[in-house]
Amino acid sequence: MKSLLKSKWQNVDILNPKHFLLYHYSTFPPTPPSNDLQKLCDVVSHGVGSLDELEATLNSVNVSFCSSLITQVLDSSKKEAPTRRLLRFFLWSEKHSDVKLEDKDYNHAIRVFSEKKDFLALDMLISNLGKQNMAMETSTFSTVSETLVKLGRVDEALGIFKNLHKLKCPQDSTTVNAIVSALCSKGHVKRAEGVIYHHKDKISNVKLVIYKNLLHGLSIQENVKESRRIIKDMKGAGITPDLFCYNTFLKCLCKKNLKSNPSGLVPEALNVMIEMRSYKIAPTTVSYNILLSCLGRTRRVKESLQILNTMKKTVCSCSCSCAPDWVTYYLVARVLYLSGRFGKGKQMVDEMIEEGLIPERKFYYDLIGVLCGVERVNYALELFDLMKKSSLGGYEKVYDLLIPKLCKNGEFEKGKELWDEAMSMNLKLECSSDVLNPLITKVFKPMRKVEEEVKIVESDKVKIGGKKVKGNSYVKKGKKLFISNKNGRKLTVHKKGKKKRASMKINKTEATKIKSNN
Repeated sequence: MKSLLKSKWQNVDILNPKHFLLYHYSTFPPTPPSNDLQKLCDVVSHGVGSLDELEATLNSVNVSFCSSLITQVLDSSKKEAPTRRLLRFFLWSEKHSDVKLEDKDYNHAIRVFSEKKDFLALDMLISNLGKQNMAMETSTFSTVSETLVKLGRVDEALGIFKNLHKLKCPQDSTTVNAIVSALCSKGHVKRAEGVIYHHKDKISNVKLVIYKNLLHGLSIQENVKESRRIIKDMKGAGITPDLFCYNTFLKCLCKKNLKSNPSGLVPEALNVMIEMRSYKIAPTTVSYNILLSCLGRTRRVKESLQILNTMKKTVCSCSCSCAPDWVTYYLVARVLYLSGRFGKGKQMVDEMIEEGLIPERKFYYDLIGVLCGVERVNYALELFDLMKKSSLGGYEKVYDLLIPKLCKNGEFEKGKELWDEAMSMNLKLECSSDVLNPLITKVFKPMRKVEEEVKIVESDKVKIGGKKVKGNSYVKKGKKLFISNKNGRKLTVHKKGKKKRASMKINKTEATKIKSNN
């Protein structure tokens, strides 16, 4: 709104008496000159000296101060200026005779320091807000409560909520939902339920949002039992869980089974989807991707392919919004690459492109990184060619990964080819050209497997672990492998490496039999 009004007044013809009169006596705050703003930003952001010297410099600056100028300096300098210098500037502006800060200016400053996650500055400004009998806005409280919980200051966030009446901020559905959302975002569900219990009468119109926040907090805790209880409470209260609620519960269930019961991932997730359909809520692509993400982390290749086929069949049988997207193909291709099925993974990528799906850069970044990690650079190069054909851009990260990888593997010609290609595109790479020099780059030499010498020695019947060896069985004991014969004689196998010479201890009977055989 302000930007529209500003552009409107800038186009006023001041030579027109009517327009000039309207402009001259406008009630909108005057826009500070850009020179004044630049001067103050330079002093606050790039000034040298102590905080007291900063105040002395501000006193000597010839600038016409106003409240809008103060807020603009905060916005312009919050990324570059140190937090303490920015705070001292705002506190100095309070004492300046030409500046009269209003409630909105103070709230704006609190939000700025909340973004910078400075607890001491927040504590000081909120205290001054109460002393000067100013009102805190609900949006300011929402930002502050979220920041304090992220900083681990849960008690301080709840303390501000309890004393909102002192800050002239109402304890209504908006503020209750704000503190509940902040607490649940870090898994403090019990504290959030305490707030809900004491303010039941104020959340009647936001019950669904409150339940969603609780489910999100329990999902962070991976508490399936309590999440199921919340779903039942919603149904008992006459509130039908929506797609977000079920997807959150599904995520909680899959994360729990990922650690405790990986084999139950698919059946239990499918049961939740059946329950969703019973309430006429069709599982979407996001629902299946949640399951695929957990299956990939446990390297469940067969189940991942089955879920992908189920998604395809479901789309063909009904008009559901569960068609595989590029995230689906990414999750399946990733688990195929990690399990060594590179040809099948490449087939998945080709199938995705045939379906007309255009992935984001993350798709190529992650899969190329996986292929380089498992030493399959040739597949990574093929995937990079597909990325360049799609004209997505952002190739610098891939060049920075592939060129050193190729050179360390001894493929300097291919690395030089990629380097020249990047230079022809005027790309700025982080890797140095020194990596192309064989005299500087150390070539990675894989370790060869140690060939083993096996000596077979006959020995008498022995008991291993209190049990006799029967039949053609194999029992490991230390560095000896006892193999039983049909005749009841035992063969002791000693394994020795060519590089690693380890001395083996044998008893006297075995030594005499070795000599007799020779």
